[in-house]
Amino acid sequence: METICEKCGLPKDLCVCQEISKEARKIRILVLSRRFRKLVTIVTGLDEEQAKELGKLLKRKLACGGTVKKSEIELQGDHKRRVKEILMKEGYKEDMIDA
Repeated sequence: METICEKCGLPKDLCVCQEISKEARKIRILVLSRRFRKLVTIVTGLDEEQAKELGKLLKRKLACGGTVKKSEIELQGDHKRRVKEILMKEGYKEDMIDA
């Protein structure tokens, strides 16, 4: 017996919840200056589950350190432009990304 998605009611094979959530999210990318003029890139507007997966991907592709706190990703350094490019490759719409 196939398992059914709780959100959309479709079988897990046909579930479209992830794609819908990617299209509906308004994502903000900020660059802040912290102590000693260290720059930090912050990505907000994601679910906690999406933030964990995306945080790992961004840290690996950008070769930088960082952390995921609740639904916010913090990356060490100024990576605003490259984060936007990676998000678009992952399926997020360009007009829904506020950089």
